[in-house]
Amino acid sequence: MFQRLFLDHPRSVGETYLEHQSAALGFAGPLYVAAFAATLHALIPGLCQKTGSRIILGLHARLHRGHGRGAATDAEYVI
Repeated sequence: MFQRLFLDHPRSVGETYLEHQSAALGFAGPLYVAAFAATLHALIPGLCQKTGSRIILGLHARLHRGHGRGAATDAEYVI
């Protein structure tokens, strides 16, 4: 159970547990900012018109390049 929950997935993308944790947390911060920008935009459409999209596109490019030794494929976008 421990192996399946904590180690199998990081290994499948070529990372250790701590490398994968760091990469996932590196995505979490910008996603929070994107969510906040989208919320502001929903309330006041003149604000943050491109902020959320720009952050998401940047994260997509980063994810597609791969954040560890094993890059995600088109069919397997994993954090």
